[in-house]
Amino acid sequence: MMAKRLLVAVALWALGGLVGLHHLYLGRDNHALLWMLTLGGFGVGWLWELWLLPGWVAEANSTLELHKDDHPPLNPVRFLGQAVVGIYFGLVALIGLSTLPGFYFLALPLAVGLGVHLVSGVGNQASDLQATLMAAFVTSPIFYGRSLAILPISLTTSVTAQCYRRHKASRRTREKLSARVYRLSLAYLAFTTPLAYCIFYNTAATASYIGSTIGATVDCLSMFPSLSGIMESVLLLPYHAWKMLGFGGGYFQEWEKVFAFVQSFQSERQQMAYKALGIQDDATPEEINKSYRELVKLWHPDHNRHRAEEAETRFLEVQAAYELLMQMRKTKRA
Repeated sequence: MMAKRLLVAVALWALGGLVGLHHLYLGRDNHALLWMLTLGGFGVGWLWELWLLPGWVAEANSTLELHKDDHPPLNPVRFLGQAVVGIYFGLVALIGLSTLPGFYFLALPLAVGLGVHLVSGVGNQASDLQATLMAAFVTSPIFYGRSLAILPISLTTSVTAQCYRRHKASRRTREKLSARVYRLSLAYLAFTTPLAYCIFYNTAATASYIGSTIGATVDCLSMFPSLSGIMESVLLLPYHAWKMLGFGGGYFQEWEKVFAFVQSFQSERQQMAYKALGIQDDATPEEINKSYRELVKLWHPDHNRHRAEEAETRFLEVQAAYELLMQMRKTKRA
């Protein structure tokens, strides 16, 4: 294997660092994929890495082998990165896959667990994928039906990943570059395809999902001021960077505009759900359940074989409207 050169690594960092080209060059595939999916750690991680490149080049050229049994020290930065990326992956799953049956039992814990595991495999460390996913799947049903579920799943899964942390057996990547790029491309497509579909074909629902998740998370974090401050700082890093360049208005004014925009979409989506069920917006839970049962019987595809396509569309609309109203009621009670 040819020795890696610092000059080449710096050039790749400057030209394609936001998508992890320098990590791909140095054999750090997990880090490369993470940067592809987050655009260089939302830009902040990419800027910081310039100072770390010499050490990474030296590691890539080192002939020393690490041992699997070594237990690396606890790293708070890695733990925070696991939690944040787990939440990020969960948000993407909530936006693109929340209409799938069994979303809270399968898609959500799988997405959060894979996000946490991706960070746990960055650099010379690794973790146990089976234990990480098991923690996500065990935690998810406890918070079934709540957008807030992303936060506890990510924290629990991050703790588990840290408990199973270990050094990788080797620093060197022996696979051909074409095979590595192919594998990274498949992972990137698996991550972005559901999100792209949702954005192009269901823009209003996308904004509503984001709004409900942000609202539930902010309500929870308001009980923990210190944690709330940390999460707010992380999630708003792109906005703060924009302000440092001299753009944008006042912080609180822009924040209020964002939430007003999200709340308007949320209200519109709720009104559409009431309309789909044919009830008033002050309907009681009994009236919602009654209308739902009647419409499900009316539009069930098995009872409408002569107009199967229309029946399936209406049936799915009724299901989605009912699940939305029930989820909102659970969130209010929580």
